[in-house]
Amino acid sequence: MGFLRPEARATLWQWRETLIGLSIVSLGLWISWRSFGFVLWFGLAVAFVGLALAWAGLQRARFRIGSGGEGVVQIDEREITYFGPYHGGAVSLDGLKRLELGLGVDKVIYWKLVADTGPPLRIPVTAEGADALFDAFAALPGLAVEPMLAALQSPLDHPVVIWQKPHLKLY
Repeated sequence: MGFLRPEARATLWQWRETLIGLSIVSLGLWISWRSFGFVLWFGLAVAFVGLALAWAGLQRARFRIGSGGEGVVQIDEREITYFGPYHGGAVSLDGLKRLELGLGVDKVIYWKLVADTGPPLRIPVTAEGADALFDAFAALPGLAVEPMLAALQSPLDHPVVIWQKPHLKLY
């Protein structure tokens, strides 16, 4: 795709899942519009699946706010590992106590992962592979995705707690 500017290519790549989902919706609606009986219902089912994919793609696209940041993020079997130029570390999702979104002294937005043991892990939101954090964070029990995405899109002036481990209440 050499005929596209790099900015346009990056935008298409950011919204790829949403565009694929909308294409599937269009295909499903076209199938249902041109047919009747079982094929009509099949086309509507395809359109519904495409709508679900487009919604998930919309959330993922809103999560990706840039690239080219410092470091590399890897996720392997519920273990988030960050390799940065000055610091790094690993945090297990099972040992995670709190997830925050903050602004560093260098005006870089970062995820702060506070675990049961060890120092907090700070990961820039623009680090390579940071878009895979969406699936890891979505697996946290009780995490509200919409407030997380809203915090990513709004200007930060103080750290925002995105998720905290639910405490067991014994009566």
